[in-house]
Amino acid sequence: MPFIPHVIAGREVESLDSNRFPTINPWTRQPWAEVALGSQADVNAAVNAARQAFDQGSWPRMGFQERGRILHRLADLIEKNSEEFSRTDTLDMGKPISDMRSKDVPRAASNFRFFADHARLTAAESFPSDAGYHVYTRYEPAGVVAAITPWNFPLMLETWKVAPALAWGNTVVLKPAEDTPSSAWLLAKYALEAGMPPGVFNVVHGLGPDSAGQALSESPDIDRITFTGESATGRIIARAAASNLVPVSLELGGKGANLVFADADLALAVEWSIKAIFNNAGQVCLAGSRLYVQKLVFDRFVSEFVTAAEKLRLGDPMLETTQVGPLASQQHFNKVSGYFDVICRDGGSILTGGIADGWQVRPTVVVSLPEHSRAMCEEIFGPVAVISPFETEEEAVRLANDTPYGLNAILFTESLRRGHRVSAALKGGTVWVNCFFIRDLRAPFGGSGDSGIGREGGTYSREFFTEPKAVVMDVG
Repeated sequence: MPFIPHVIAGREVESLDSNRFPTINPWTRQPWAEVALGSQADVNAAVNAARQAFDQGSWPRMGFQERGRILHRLADLIEKNSEEFSRTDTLDMGKPISDMRSKDVPRAASNFRFFADHARLTAAESFPSDAGYHVYTRYEPAGVVAAITPWNFPLMLETWKVAPALAWGNTVVLKPAEDTPSSAWLLAKYALEAGMPPGVFNVVHGLGPDSAGQALSESPDIDRITFTGESATGRIIARAAASNLVPVSLELGGKGANLVFADADLALAVEWSIKAIFNNAGQVCLAGSRLYVQKLVFDRFVSEFVTAAEKLRLGDPMLETTQVGPLASQQHFNKVSGYFDVICRDGGSILTGGIADGWQVRPTVVVSLPEHSRAMCEEIFGPVAVISPFETEEEAVRLANDTPYGLNAILFTESLRRGHRVSAALKGGTVWVNCFFIRDLRAPFGGSGDSGIGREGGTYSREFFTEPKAVVMDVG
């Protein structure tokens, strides 16, 4: 059985106590590899390696151009080894391999290219001042970054955090989700091949509480923590970081609203809305899981949406034709499937979908749920769309904003004025109009409330991963 090691100080290593744990293929529901199980001692070793590489090594002292060349070489290696990355994430979490090949791997390479160039090309400020003085800003790397990433987009979200941290001269300790360790190991391996100095990018595997995740978030030698995951875990990390006064960037859960107005292009709205909830088997924090459709077109939309949902192909994620794979783990399958009893108990009507073989859940469409029922309010994180009608624009905005989350929203309308007006009124870090999941890496990404703290992307990543420094010079 393959073994997935830690990568610490430029070496692939076992855990110091030699403990391991299995990673499970969600399709076969069998272990496919063994993984080094990190402890406090392994985290300490990784943090110490990153600390030494930052305090004494060349990486923070390189010019942007030299660092950028290494990051571009890493992007080349990701693209060259696309099939290996695609296969490992699919084996780990059941994502259709066609999505890995066409979306996740290209985006991972793009993250490194973008942030390598952005760090080199972004201008700093120079401020007009009194005669005889020159004031400008420097953006110094913050230090050692702890990156803790989720299991739903393993490679893509690892690179989203690691790329800007490295581009701005920091060193990194990455702890991937225990369900999806493989792509993080490959990433660190190819970073060394690209010429990254030892200790700059380290990977430690393990669990969360009382394991590698807790040890990393509580380390006094970490200068930044960036985390993507569920809101409850984000609160725990925030408390740990607060004790050491470490800045955090937390991108947490969501319960996104998707508003379809009567003047929308319904074919377009159905197409994007299907993607917004059923891509990645609904395991997306940005999912448009609460669908609100204006009454004038409600019945027609629901009919077309159900038809489209029933055409999606479930099955083995290793097959190119599969569109919806299994859920990522037995624990998560149990959570999602448990909502079906809740939906029926709360009076909901399931028009299509339900539980399939293994850890699969068919694309599910629910109507007639009360406004504050559990499936309307809680993040299911599975392929379950709840559709409700609304009458007026004001009602749609009220329903959309009636949530403790604030990550994103979607709306469909052919009215330019309504598009601007409703976008401004909706609560969320991102609002998509007549589309979904389109990203510009310069734009801010993140949420508020139970969806997190802070923004990343472009200059927002620069602000987080650096320590801005004002320099005031007497040049008179």
